[in-house]
Amino acid sequence: MQTIQSYLNEDIGLSDASLSKLIVSVITIFILWLIRIIVLRIVWRQNKNIKVRYQWKRALSIIVPLIGIVMIIGIWMHAFKQFGAFLGLFSAGLAIALKDPLTNLAAWFFITFRKPFVVGDRIQIGEHAGDVIDIRLFQFTILEIGNWVDADQSTGRIIHIPNGKVLLESQANYSTAFEYIWNEIPVLLTFESNWEKAKSILQQIINQHAENISKGAEKDIFEASKNYMIYYKNLTPIIYTKVKDSGVELTMRYLCNPRKRRGSEDEIWESILIQFKQHTDIDFAYPTTRFYTSDNNSKT
Repeated sequence: MQTIQSYLNEDIGLSDASLSKLIVSVITIFILWLIRIIVLRIVWRQNKNIKVRYQWKRALSIIVPLIGIVMIIGIWMHAFKQFGAFLGLFSAGLAIALKDPLTNLAAWFFITFRKPFVVGDRIQIGEHAGDVIDIRLFQFTILEIGNWVDADQSTGRIIHIPNGKVLLESQANYSTAFEYIWNEIPVLLTFESNWEKAKSILQQIINQHAENISKGAEKDIFEASKNYMIYYKNLTPIIYTKVKDSGVELTMRYLCNPRKRRGSEDEIWESILIQFKQHTDIDFAYPTTRFYTSDNNSKT
């Protein structure tokens, strides 16, 4: 111990006071780290809820370092005063060298207090979309959806995104304020089909699957309007008619939960196939080519 102290005093140039501060700082960091580990182990043993565990871990990851910074500053406050000019120049150089980490840290404060999204939200930022599963000081993590997988379902990939992206890229939040999205299913029929009957059938199907959601969405919109200028005149499912090159297109528009979009489409399409099968005057359209003979009276 005496040899280490002599080395620090003579070779490194630390005074006894500075050496004492250094030792106290190291002990403080170790004790705070130990307290964090003990608290997490107690939480892990007494609670099996994944969400509660994550909230404890995230809270300790923020609170413990902040307490440590305050305590270290208190220990070294007198020394900081003596080296004020040097620290000013050093801080300026450090700010330039650590521009990106500092930007990510500033963005973390923005995410924490402004809350453009929270853990559990489904978001899209830039080209990436997914469910937020973690938010840290320098990056947040999403469980990716979409990409090569249809209907916004999970790909299984975890993507880590620097916090600074929220200050540079636009963000779309599927969950905050209004927890529904509009989904559309186009159904293309031949010109010869009885499209009026088909539209009536589709309206019945979409009402059966989505009318209850529309009623629940009214309350959510009322709550969201307290913070955002959100206004919808009509929330009930509707069918739009449009003429295309190869037939009559009937588009079903309805509200659904973002995480249930593919499931709702599956149920609706099964109902459509079952219902249309019972009617011989309704046929799906598909790309075809017609050839006419020279007399213009027959075709194939």
